[in-house]
Amino acid sequence: MEITQVPSYNQMILKSIQDHWFLDSMSDYGQFTLQYKDVARIIEKLHILFEQAGIKPGDKIALCGRNLSRWGAAFFSILTYGAVAVPVLHEFHPSQVHDIINHSESKLLFVGDKVWPALDANEMPALEGIISLTDYSLLVSRNDKLTYARENLNLLFGEKFPSRFLPELLSYYQDQPNELAVLNYTSGTTSNSKGVMLPYRALWSNCDFADHVLGDILKAGDNVLSMLPMAHMYGMAFEFTYEFMKGVHVNFLTKVASPTILMRTLAEVKPIILVVVPLIIEKVVRKAVMPRIQDPKVRMLMNVPIIGDRIRKRICDGLTQALGGNFYEVIIGGAALNQEVEQLLHEIGFAYTVGYGATECAPIITYNDWHDQVVGSCGKSVIHQELRIASRDPEQIPGEILTRGLNVMLGYYKNEEATKAAIDEDGWYHTGDLGVLDSEGNLFIKGRSKNMLLGPNGQNIYPEEIEDKLSGMMLVSECLVVQRDEKLVGLVYPDQEQVKKLRLSPDEIESIMEQNRKEINPNLPSYAQLISIKVMENEFEKTPKKSIKRFLYT
Repeated sequence: MEITQVPSYNQMILKSIQDHWFLDSMSDYGQFTLQYKDVARIIEKLHILFEQAGIKPGDKIALCGRNLSRWGAAFFSILTYGAVAVPVLHEFHPSQVHDIINHSESKLLFVGDKVWPALDANEMPALEGIISLTDYSLLVSRNDKLTYARENLNLLFGEKFPSRFLPELLSYYQDQPNELAVLNYTSGTTSNSKGVMLPYRALWSNCDFADHVLGDILKAGDNVLSMLPMAHMYGMAFEFTYEFMKGVHVNFLTKVASPTILMRTLAEVKPIILVVVPLIIEKVVRKAVMPRIQDPKVRMLMNVPIIGDRIRKRICDGLTQALGGNFYEVIIGGAALNQEVEQLLHEIGFAYTVGYGATECAPIITYNDWHDQVVGSCGKSVIHQELRIASRDPEQIPGEILTRGLNVMLGYYKNEEATKAAIDEDGWYHTGDLGVLDSEGNLFIKGRSKNMLLGPNGQNIYPEEIEDKLSGMMLVSECLVVQRDEKLVGLVYPDQEQVKKLRLSPDEIESIMEQNRKEINPNLPSYAQLISIKVMENEFEKTPKKSIKRFLYT
């Protein structure tokens, strides 16, 4: 499809609101619900605030808070005004949030009640105002017109809609396909600033992909449960924005998704699809399925014709019910799925599929319907995207995964060098991941050529940033950060001169490293904190350039 043929994303938002006016749109689960008409009212009121604050189309407005209905409504208000949304993970360290707000040149910030107490408005001097995601009250205003507008918002709204507030009176900003819509940061430090510039065509393309594969499944009035952070493109695209376009009711799980809370919520919401990261499905499988099949008698019976089929169906039905019992499929992405767990899901005939994407593609690159899922694969190239492997034999020899199409970003904000390294002259985005393609076009990921790690909810973790902090701590000579069973572990070779000078015993060295861990963790986001520090007996092996051979330790 030509870029010029891409329809307006904001007009799709408008049409969904008009078509589903009286349907439930978003809920903070167990607390309150906004209908589509309520979202429309919020959008208009926030547009008034933006206008009074002097916001122009193309200006940046940031959002930082856990998943909430008011986060969702604010997001759509930003796009439909013509401003650029800057979603910031609420789990980022406050200093990272400050850096992103400043680097993005955001004019306004919507902030959650859990995040705000740790932030310092003085560290974000360019902001015109800071708005609470709890009730849209003004936490900070540096603009008299903004203050007046917030204090008289109902009056100004009444002047804008003097008789009745009707769907046919709505009018939203007319976006262009290549126009910047979302600025999504994969890293929160200015030294390694990775602001991914996503145009409207990428948002539309991901939505159109979802409609091609799930359009006959999701119906207006259906329920979904939003568990992944909306500041991450995976959760935003497939638990929130596409569902909004379909008239689906999005239930935000505002609490930490412990297995007990998750199971109870799923049983009540009964979502029509489930979008999860591997950690969630692996926890459920290990708790609800593994114990049942570890009985030697059960394993033996599973190999008996007919009886084995019945046992597998019973196990599959039990797992399906544990996850709400009403979904078409479970879509797994954001990180690699444990091979043992996937083999078991396949064996019992569970309705799962594994996709692959990147923030730079907003996010989808490959997918298969669960009926076509090939074990170990991440599916095939999606609509509006091309896929190729940079290898002389893509079926046998792993090469870098390249993709090109409407999903691909415009580039990295204020980082032309990184943009040129990521997108070549022919428009191919270089993912930094290695893979092979089978004869049917199924993608199998073989490893990551980048050092980036993935957190439990698909957050991007750059080990070098943690290592930079760790290397400055007591007794640390060399260090690496690696992932062990979804947890981060610091590997440290101690400063031998200091060890000898202080005459430290192994136990004392361990104690100092534990103290280092306790000191470094508060300065890191929750998903990037170290579970332990392991003391290495020998120096790390290095290349001729004296770089540590990271692959030997990961």
